[in-house]
Amino acid sequence: MKFALINGNKVEATKGAKGLCSHCDAELIAKCGEVKVNHWAHKGKRNCDPWWENETDWHRSWKGKFPIAWQEVTQFDDSGEKHIADVKTQSGWVLEFQHSFLNPEERRARNAFYPKLVWVVDGLRRKTDNKQFQEMLELWGPPLRDEPDIINVFCPDGYRLLKEWNDSNALVFFDFQEETDKEKSMFWFLYPRISSSEDYLLRFSRAEFIELHNNNNFDSLVEKKISSFLEKLINKKQIEDEREASRHWARHRERLSRDDWLRFGRRRL
Repeated sequence: MKFALINGNKVEATKGAKGLCSHCDAELIAKCGEVKVNHWAHKGKRNCDPWWENETDWHRSWKGKFPIAWQEVTQFDDSGEKHIADVKTQSGWVLEFQHSFLNPEERRARNAFYPKLVWVVDGLRRKTDNKQFQEMLELWGPPLRDEPDIINVFCPDGYRLLKEWNDSNALVFFDFQEETDKEKSMFWFLYPRISSSEDYLLRFSRAEFIELHNNNNFDSLVEKKISSFLEKLINKKQIEDEREASRHWARHRERLSRDDWLRFGRRRL
């Protein structure tokens, strides 16, 4: 954990320090070495939240872009189950920063637990993911005519990151931003899947994403850029389904008519 409570205040780990866990009130000891980022740990191998994972510099960097009061906030559901959110904004959005592989069953459980959840996925964890994503952008790169920041990707299951995350009913952003490359924006939103044969990606500014949350304006992005386009996709899918149903019924009628003629011909013979 990044923070422990000392005299009621959230404090980062320093060598030799002790504090209390804000989640379970157990004693924490500071772990400060050269391999892992400085962190707090329960004594022994105990962990009070089964969803908790070891953090990387990438993870800590993201957390640090938001107020301390928003970081590592315990959340409860109606049954009393509780988990630690990486960040919970003043507008109620929970931000989960995901570096390691996440079991699909646990991902679905987290989606269900947090009503307003945003995933930020580290696109640089596996070297092949970044390479594959860039190849995908080159292949499908021209944006939509009326949506200059959105690209349409066909056969998305051929791309590992998309395949792992495109069935999520929470919001998912991929972070390919190198800390040394501030000019190039490599931050993408993956629209929830509507059709099994295609996905849609929105190029977005990492800095604007952070600013919107810190200023409690993220809901405006959801309304203008996400919900409105998603509604278009749903309407498009409904029209396509109706056309396919009409074509299916036409083929069915044609087959029935052909069978009737064959039966009529046999009777005449």
